Amino acid sequence: MARDVRGGRDRQSRDREDSEFVEKLVSINRVAKVVKGGRRFGFAALVVVGDGKGRVGHGSGKAREVPEAIRKATEQAKRAMVRVPLREGRTLHHDIHGHYGAGRVVLRTAPVGTGIIAGGPMRAVFEALGVQDVVAKSIGTSNPHNMVKAAFAALTAMVSPRAVAVRRGRKVSDILGRRDGEAAAAAAAAKE
Repeated sequence: MARDVRGGRDRQSRDREDSEFVEKLVSINRVAKVVKGGRRFGFAALVVVGDGKGRVGHGSGKAREVPEAIRKATEQAKRAMVRVPLREGRTLHHDIHGHYGAGRVVLRTAPVGTGIIAGGPMRAVFEALGVQDVVAKSIGTSNPHNMVKAAFAALTAMVSPRAVAVRRGRKVSDILGRRDGEAAAAAAAAKE
């Protein structure tokens, strides 16, 4: 089948591929380079891209125009996507700390209905990731680049109970025994 000169079938598949991703613009920074004739302005963009089902990536791009910087950042984010294990597809498996440079973050699991309690750059990461309930706190810098990288450092260190069970040579129920036991005890107490 021949390709249409204006994009045709290939363009449709590319649009479908793009629509499955959630793209969040975290920050735009205008930078100036001083040259002989005055200042030359450029733009730096930070973008977070995710599929809403446990995959997320971040990227930064620089260009003379804002749309071009965003496009470059989005492409870089799509190339650098990582998979994060989620509990019940809505929250993290366990509390975790992450840091990058002066950026330090604390990510905590949350019960159903809590929502995303997180500041700007980290909120974009969780929305793109597909997390519905999480509590996050940034300690240290408020620089969006370092906050996002610290959040990614924490998320990439996240380990699912299944992975821990495989590594230890045990069953998942052995690893999660206490969590399930507490739920059963609470259910029994509610019936009485």
